[in-house]
Amino acid sequence: MRDISNLELKFDLKTLNLDNKTRRPAAAIIGSTATGKTAVSINAAKKLFALNNKRVEIISVDSRQVYRYMDIGTEKVSAEIRREVPHHLIDIADPDEYFSVSDFVNSAVNAANRICGRGALPLFVGGTPYYYNALFHAAINKSLPRDPEVRKKYESFENLEELHAKLSEVDPVSAKRLHVNDKQRVTRALEIYELTGTPPSELYKQDDKLDLGFDIFYIGLRCDRAELFNRIEKRLRAEFESGFIEEVKWLIEHGYDEKFTPMQGLGYKELIKYYRGEIKLDEAFAEALKRTKAFCRRQETWFKNFTPAMWFDINAYESEQLAENVAKTALIHLEKNIEELMINVK
Repeated sequence: MRDISNLELKFDLKTLNLDNKTRRPAAAIIGSTATGKTAVSINAAKKLFALNNKRVEIISVDSRQVYRYMDIGTEKVSAEIRREVPHHLIDIADPDEYFSVSDFVNSAVNAANRICGRGALPLFVGGTPYYYNALFHAAINKSLPRDPEVRKKYESFENLEELHAKLSEVDPVSAKRLHVNDKQRVTRALEIYELTGTPPSELYKQDDKLDLGFDIFYIGLRCDRAELFNRIEKRLRAEFESGFIEEVKWLIEHGYDEKFTPMQGLGYKELIKYYRGEIKLDEAFAEALKRTKAFCRRQETWFKNFTPAMWFDINAYESEQLAENVAKTALIHLEKNIEELMINVK
């Protein structure tokens, strides 16, 4: 098996909090879309059990897999696999529900506590950077207020440009950060402003942050950009040919249409336009592919700054070797043997 001692190690030992016994070591598998995180994580979970006789349960860090009925377009693992390796934070909200980052953090911490309480190990897996940021880097504020009635008022806006313009008037910093089509977060920012009278961007600077007490180590998967784009195209084509179109049709006919944020997701937005007769199927595919590649580039930019981390080129190993190296890397951190991690994983 390949010696990985010469692989790039992107972490500062100071960030590992080695002297703080109260922080829980946690491992996460990250990487942009189509790098094979799901397959590697399932295989690695089995190998972790073989290495230390502790069951591993996966906590999904994916902003779309939380929604029920959205299966093909979000690449959810099958029920059969979930019985073999338990998964959490999948299918916990309907597409018309408001599921915030705070909801994710609360759900993830609860899942981690229950997993540890059963004597198992949690393994975080997914490609949603802002979920990781909120969970492990104290990006969630404690006390910003909520009011369902105020939120509903802004959610009722159909003109997204008008809604975004309102935010620009009261908080140009937040408006610059948030895309005009990101109705969920624009609405949340306006809700905060109405309830506090202060621009959210200022409150986020001032407010105390939650420290959830994790000592995280990231295990990243990556490959050449050209190959990654080929993988994305191949996977998307397989989705279009394997029921994605029918899935979107079912969602629309059951009331889950484009006014709900999840239905603006990659592929879903384009297939809704196809369903409405606004574009042809090949145009829907081309638009979805273009948007997925753009999303992939953003993921890569975000994940470059995630530390501490060890990155694996998915083409440098056979699948079994890759999974074993990922498992050993995770276990070394979970057992706090940083010296061994700095040397190699064989």
